[in-house]
Amino acid sequence: MKGHCILSHGFESGPDATKVTALADVAQRLGYSHERPDYTDLDSKREVTPLGDVQARIARLLALAETAARRGPVVLAGSSLGAYISGFVSLQVPVIGLYFMAPPVIMTGAPPMPAASVPTSVIHGWHDELIPAAQVVEWAGARDAQLLLVNDGHRLTDHVQASADAFAALLARVDNEM
Repeated sequence: MKGHCILSHGFESGPDATKVTALADVAQRLGYSHERPDYTDLDSKREVTPLGDVQARIARLLALAETAARRGPVVLAGSSLGAYISGFVSLQVPVIGLYFMAPPVIMTGAPPMPAASVPTSVIHGWHDELIPAAQVVEWAGARDAQLLLVNDGHRLTDHVQASADAFAALLARVDNEM
């Protein structure tokens, strides 16, 4: 295997969600191992925050990423809250690439979404009802990230294939840089 992809679903979604499943198919096809952590038990803990237990999500992803990094190169990918925790963990574990779908670059009560300085690709909907596209444009521009803006909302329902294609392009890019 070329490396390992950890694909984190969004809040109130799951590891079998359409987008992360499409990314898993891409990873497999391109010679990467992959896993899709399940955070649904943590998302239900609304007594912690309205978004569930975000710190426990980060801890779970961090443990998986640390284990994977001991075996070889790691790519973190995530949708919405899964993107946020992936960015956060990327500063604590060496990664070779980051892929974000509808990332919440600014969340009330949380620091702006951090991310390691590695090849990064983002797909976001112009009509995202939760995260203004302008915030994502500014965030991506400050990091020289690849950015694909599409005519869609937060769930990117009409752009699952575009999301998979952009992820494939990121994996091809990190392959060329390894």
